[in-house]
Amino acid sequence: MKTIFNTPLLSPILRGLSNALMKLSGWQVGGSLPNLPKYVLIGAPHTSNWDFLLFLGIIFHLKADVRYMGKAELFNNPFGWFFYYCGGVPVDRKNPAGLVEQMVAACNKADKFILTIAPEGTRHYVKEWKTGFHRIAKGAGIPIVLAKVDGKNKTVHVGEIFHPTEDQDADMQAIKGFFAGMMGVNPKKKYITLTE
Repeated sequence: MKTIFNTPLLSPILRGLSNALMKLSGWQVGGSLPNLPKYVLIGAPHTSNWDFLLFLGIIFHLKADVRYMGKAELFNNPFGWFFYYCGGVPVDRKNPAGLVEQMVAACNKADKFILTIAPEGTRHYVKEWKTGFHRIAKGAGIPIVLAKVDGKNKTVHVGEIFHPTEDQDADMQAIKGFFAGMMGVNPKKKYITLTE
């Protein structure tokens, strides 16, 4: 599937531009993504509208070809092609119980599939993370890869791998533990702590 992340000529230009903007803004990426065909990539904390631009910078820097979930209506004509081109996978949000199954099916159909998700589900403060990313990874039999936003040091740490187990509650606590002390782009938001 041709996307903005793997188009010859265009992707290298966008990668060079995003790398320059990252450097000018003082942000850097630590680590690298694993050489695996399929996984769920989660990024946190999600604290600002600027996170989307940071996300694009990171993805282009890492030369990753990623996917994201989007409501099915976005993929209709006349502009649906654009959302597909940006790596979107349409899902029926009117059936929340089926989102996991839809993404597992999309993953199973693809030879390569990197799904990006913000586990908080919103840039606003939440006490509990959504568990969809864990259920998708478990259902598809793929690992979870972590991208930790260290706003204090303007670094995004990527590459740690977590293999989901049958104990979702314990897994969620363990995953949040990896993000403990991380603060996102917006310094006014709380650090992630194990008690949240």
